[in-house]
Amino acid sequence: MAAPVASKPFSAGETRRILRHLQQPAVFVNATCDWPALRWTAEHLSVCLGDKLVRFRLGRKEETNTPLFETQCSYVEATLGHFLNWTRGQSRTKDVGPFSEFSHSEYWAYADYKYIALLFQDQSSMFEDVRWSDFGFEGRDGRDSTLWIGTEGANTPCHLDSYGCNLVLQVQGRKRWHLFPPEDTSTLYPTRIPYEESSVFSQVDVLRPDLSRFPDFHGARVHVVTLQPGQVLYVPRHWWHYVESVDPVTVSVNSWIELEADDVARVGEAVTKAVVCALKGARSDDNTDDWLNPTEEGVASHNENMQYLNLAIAACAQTQEVVCRGEPAWEPRDMRPAKRDSSGQIRAKNSDVTRDPSASFSVPYGPHLVSVRCRQDDSTETRDVTPKDPEVGSQEEGGDSSAAAQKTEPAAAVASLRGKRDRAGLSQRDCADGASQDSSEGSRDSIITTNDLLECLVHPDVIARVTELLLKRHMGSHGTAAQP
Repeated sequence: MAAPVASKPFSAGETRRILRHLQQPAVFVNATCDWPALRWTAEHLSVCLGDKLVRFRLGRKEETNTPLFETQCSYVEATLGHFLNWTRGQSRTKDVGPFSEFSHSEYWAYADYKYIALLFQDQSSMFEDVRWSDFGFEGRDGRDSTLWIGTEGANTPCHLDSYGCNLVLQVQGRKRWHLFPPEDTSTLYPTRIPYEESSVFSQVDVLRPDLSRFPDFHGARVHVVTLQPGQVLYVPRHWWHYVESVDPVTVSVNSWIELEADDVARVGEAVTKAVVCALKGARSDDNTDDWLNPTEEGVASHNENMQYLNLAIAACAQTQEVVCRGEPAWEPRDMRPAKRDSSGQIRAKNSDVTRDPSASFSVPYGPHLVSVRCRQDDSTETRDVTPKDPEVGSQEEGGDSSAAAQKTEPAAAVASLRGKRDRAGLSQRDCADGASQDSSEGSRDSIITTNDLLECLVHPDVIARVTELLLKRHMGSHGTAAQP
């Protein structure tokens, strides 16, 4: 007699409503107990994929005070069989393919951002193993997700996703997440180099920060959680996150979802892309770094970027005009299936998730929904979330930690990016006389480079202000009263 299937703690509609009201990260427990995707161990996936090559990113297991961006990693294309043999230290007895050039004791490996729709395009039945419909997103499955397979120590640099929230199913092994609220953006020293359309990176190594370079980071409020197999982590929009694998082999499935239309964010991304591509496309002595993230498809021309900007502004202005007429502007809409794939938007079909801003709702924290707590509020260094741990994310402790956040003014945020690099009185003659070639440490730190300029120009606070001004200009020129 088959064992009974455990009942879900929340219905699809209830889960979707919870997501609409969550303002901080939380872990869903026992929500995926019947998902076939829980069988997707690296060994199982190796059998499914056979000799299909997968691209892995590799980094050294060395401690530094700087993030290891994807532009600085090594890359190999290998089968999952090669990968598993390498993780078991079997390079002398079994085939490890191109991993033979890297010592397992010195390197970690990560197959990240792998689109399930492409990996299993000839095995479409596997898409149904992932059931995001249980979270209220009807019709959303593995086609709209990415696969992540890594070794212990594999990590992604601290970053925020420009639009959409993040749902992460842990399948095999454990991953530790370090999360920071949007209000702490200035303490994380944001940068758009390397450039990725949908991500803003932090210049800080959040595990081993260099406080002499980034003194404001001491005020960042980290929320830490170790995600266990079968659990789903919800990362709200614009929450920063650094992720590291803590077991020999880890497998997870991610899905980026837009709970509501965010046309303003898309205008900001269009502004950012136009500015970054224009400045980094200009030749200069200090502009030779590898600035485009490997996950990006290529550099668009300035004409293409401006066309995209105008389309984004027109769409956003239309939405705002609807609001001004008193019509409901929100429409449940899922984000594109994965990052950077603007052609794959899926609209939610269930009508029971329409948001009523005036309705009161209390997030049901408890054993099945665990709040990710701020480390400063916890008595331990790091807590693992398990159903047996009643101290983690109890209902009484599940409040929104961002409510008491102190926001940093844009001017102060931009100033913090400059740090020691400011130098008063630098004239054109100084540059002409070779000041930029000064080899002293102090002079090198004080020269403003192209990347320094970009860090300030595309700081999230600056982009938000530019977006606001562009929308006012556009709406004013089309007969809508522009605000002063």
